[in-house]
Amino acid sequence: MSDGTRLSLYSIAAHRGFADALVAGLIPRYAEDRFGLARLTLLLPSRRAVRTVTEAFVRLSGAGLMLPRMAVIGDIDLDETLGPLLDPIGEGADIPPAADPTRRWLALAAMLARAMEAEGLRVPGRAALLRQAREIARTMDRLLVEDIDPDDLMRERVIGIVGDLSAHWEKNLRLFMLVQRMWLAELADRGEIDAPARRNALFDHAARRWRESPPAQPVVAAGVTSASPAIARLLRVIAGLPNGAVILPDLDLAMEDEVWDALGSAGYDEDPDAPPLGPGDAVTHPQYHLKLLLNRMGVNRGEVRPWHRRGLGAAPPERSKAISNLFLPPEQSASWVELPPHRRKLAGVRIMETAHPEEEAQAIAVLIREALEVPGRRIALITPDRGLAGRVIAHLKAWDVNADDSAGTPLPQTVAGRMFLLLAEVLGTRAAPIPFLAAIAHPLAGAGERRAKWLEQVRKLDLALRGPRLDAGIEPLARVATERARKRDDRAMALWWQEVETALAPLAGLAEAESVELAALLDALVAAGEALCGTALWAEADGRMLASFVEDLREAAQREAALGEATLLELAEVPAMLRDAMDQQSVRPPWGGHPRIAIYGLIEARMSRADLVICGGLTEGSWPAPPSTDPLVAPAVLRALGVPGGDFRIGLSAHDLAAALGAPDVVLSHARRDAAGPVIASRFLLRVRAMLGDQFDSHRETEAPKLAAAMNEAAPAPPYPQPKPMPSAEQRKVDISATALDRLRSDPYQFYASHILRLRALDAIDEEPTPAWKGTTVHAILQEWNEKYDCAPGTLQPLAAGMLSDLSGHPFMRGLWQPRLMAALRWVEAEQAALAAEGREVLLVEKSGSMVFDGVTVTAKADRIDRLPDGTLAIVDYKTGSPPSARIVEEGFTLQLGTTGLIADHGGFEGVSGNPTRFEYWSLARNPRGTEDMPFGHRSEPIKEGRKTSGLTREDFLPDSAVFLADAIDKWILGSAPFTARLNPDLGGYNDYDQLMRLDEWQGRSEETADQGVGG
Repeated sequence: MSDGTRLSLYSIAAHRGFADALVAGLIPRYAEDRFGLARLTLLLPSRRAVRTVTEAFVRLSGAGLMLPRMAVIGDIDLDETLGPLLDPIGEGADIPPAADPTRRWLALAAMLARAMEAEGLRVPGRAALLRQAREIARTMDRLLVEDIDPDDLMRERVIGIVGDLSAHWEKNLRLFMLVQRMWLAELADRGEIDAPARRNALFDHAARRWRESPPAQPVVAAGVTSASPAIARLLRVIAGLPNGAVILPDLDLAMEDEVWDALGSAGYDEDPDAPPLGPGDAVTHPQYHLKLLLNRMGVNRGEVRPWHRRGLGAAPPERSKAISNLFLPPEQSASWVELPPHRRKLAGVRIMETAHPEEEAQAIAVLIREALEVPGRRIALITPDRGLAGRVIAHLKAWDVNADDSAGTPLPQTVAGRMFLLLAEVLGTRAAPIPFLAAIAHPLAGAGERRAKWLEQVRKLDLALRGPRLDAGIEPLARVATERARKRDDRAMALWWQEVETALAPLAGLAEAESVELAALLDALVAAGEALCGTALWAEADGRMLASFVEDLREAAQREAALGEATLLELAEVPAMLRDAMDQQSVRPPWGGHPRIAIYGLIEARMSRADLVICGGLTEGSWPAPPSTDPLVAPAVLRALGVPGGDFRIGLSAHDLAAALGAPDVVLSHARRDAAGPVIASRFLLRVRAMLGDQFDSHRETEAPKLAAAMNEAAPAPPYPQPKPMPSAEQRKVDISATALDRLRSDPYQFYASHILRLRALDAIDEEPTPAWKGTTVHAILQEWNEKYDCAPGTLQPLAAGMLSDLSGHPFMRGLWQPRLMAALRWVEAEQAALAAEGREVLLVEKSGSMVFDGVTVTAKADRIDRLPDGTLAIVDYKTGSPPSARIVEEGFTLQLGTTGLIADHGGFEGVSGNPTRFEYWSLARNPRGTEDMPFGHRSEPIKEGRKTSGLTREDFLPDSAVFLADAIDKWILGSAPFTARLNPDLGGYNDYDQLMRLDEWQGRSEETADQGVGG
């Protein structure tokens, strides 16, 4: 393949440690005087590699020295990085400028919408279009990196493949080609090219200049593994320069030729009609991408020489051979059974298995903490799982060890990014309570000296907003806040709310619009964010990244709008669209954590080295990640064009692991399950187990998981008994309400918690309407109907509709419960009209009364009391659901009607006198005997009359109720009976205090077992 030119090509074996070995060879080769290294131009694959190599120079220099000029060769913005450093590339003024990627993203979304309309396809929302546009841009970049011309999509080989695929792939490819041609036409009009195309042009320009006029100073490319054709051409030129060299990482020079040939053609075949990538190519092998690179450079593996220098953290030489054996192709791996033990041994490599990711994180933290005890020992955690990395960082903080994740934190997960998204959610959900409260309670909101007072007002509003959601928008929230401030004469809250309302005014101005232009949306979010947070929103690293993101997106949106392509978003799409865009940004810490701890992603870890390397999250779907499929271009089409598919990424992941295995001490870690369920260990880890065979047990790391488990171990808690609190006689002296009496008799602990401890359960924010809320709402409607309209016919329905509209905007309430309630209220109105015609008179609605019974004050709030034609009283209790059964009333567990009747009989309700003779439940539930016109609502009495076999007799209703009341007072109020939890477990109903009584810890256990516990 080579043209006979002597090439300077080297490979640093995995066990030598790339960065340290590289520097160990560069210093004696080029440091002939103190300025020798400064004349060297060193091309590296990434900014992280520049930092890693710089640190290696510092470690190995031993004294001060001038560093070489280092530039990044693999980034998409090569022109910005290399231009100022290398004159040959900087002179490429005839190369058109690169299109702004953000503007391209917005433009592709608009073009995709037009293409879908032209094809007769349904156009989704703008957020979905932007998501698909990002995938289209990614595919276009992949084609450009591989030097694929758009016309290549119409080649005969590609058309033949498309014809064999399902119809949707053909339709998707056509859609992609339409969008691509629209974009290329726009680029031509602008005089721009895409960033990958400009990068390729810069590579070719440098290669041409260096080939025609070799630079006098040395040029070395090190650690570059990208196999793109443009980079391969540049590396070929550098390798042929008189003062040039190309140094590859971990190219296996000891691999046998038949194994190397088994990797496949890798882009080189003597048959010109053969596909660029052979169908049998082992693209998942860690050496495949290096073979592809060499073939595209036109170089034989035999022309690559070993780099004989080694770094400070080098592993034993036999490690590289073991790594080579580990990743043999499937057919050749059968030779494992014939390998002698020393050829299969991975000395210094341990395998750690844990039950779940949390245990894995804690065990890794233990290993890191243990390694820090060795002076100078460097530790690296490499994992593609950012969640695992975050857990390890959190566990290390327990020892006051601060570590940073060099892969960074996605912008939406940062403090500033989360605030920005919360404001977007406030707009997108029309001020739903949860995102609204989260936004105004955010750590940046009201920051500074006033923070404590700010949070005090937020908590007040939080309490006021408990329960079902009010109507959409900020106005209902304003009514709640101002009403609370007015009722409590809270001027501080009133002023605070004015400040909040003013800050969110930019969002309120957009709330009624059907759609909003992207630039105007960003302006409103920025204005609201600055009004709430001040300059603190932009002060830190995440804020600066957010500011850069917003400015780029706003500028691109404004340019597109100026061209008549405004990006319009429906309000509900705003949060998802911004989250997708912000997920592409990562915020890296501006300064490092512990100097001897590094936490890397797979890309960041390349070229790094440490004394102890821990590879975490080695499970399928994580390392390696599942192959991603392009949504518009079929994998078979990409392969026919010579574009490596998703499986190619698996080979890169394998190479990353092979490089990590070259460290002196390595731990391969995985958990048996994740949050979703059991997981499969990584295929790479399974290969390690298979190759080790009977040596596997000697490589297991068991101490760290044991130590991690021991840290969480505690003495077993004794069984918790059924609570039976015994308050003092003074504490028992409390008033009893009619509803509380039911709790006292059925579950005394509930009464103890609510009336003696005075604890109240808080409703959730924005919860579905609960039965208690529904009951309160119905009582309020019927009270208003009586007080405002005197129960006049034809007035209840409009009154209820208006009140329900103001009380809750929850879709469940409006769509399901409200229609049923309105039907039940028609029955109430009709029933009231019929009773009024019979001479029955409403005396009071929702009024409180009281009496003293056995020296204890007993209270009740009567839903309604009527005067019957014979002068006696009817006690009415409204129920939104089914009424209590007559048996429960007979047993004395539902005494509200009886207790209210006793108070009325004692004259405890102002203006009401008489003897109660009727005790009615008015249920708004479905009536089993209802008609089609009146399916809801019915009246019943728990009276044992006629054919009824349960209930209380009419003449004994009040006396029996008095007996039950006296019994409860004697036992629990005046007596010393314990307030036993769930005294009557078969009775349902109240459960507000189940967690307080620790119900799940003792319910269902035998009394003997419970008595062994210690009360609490």
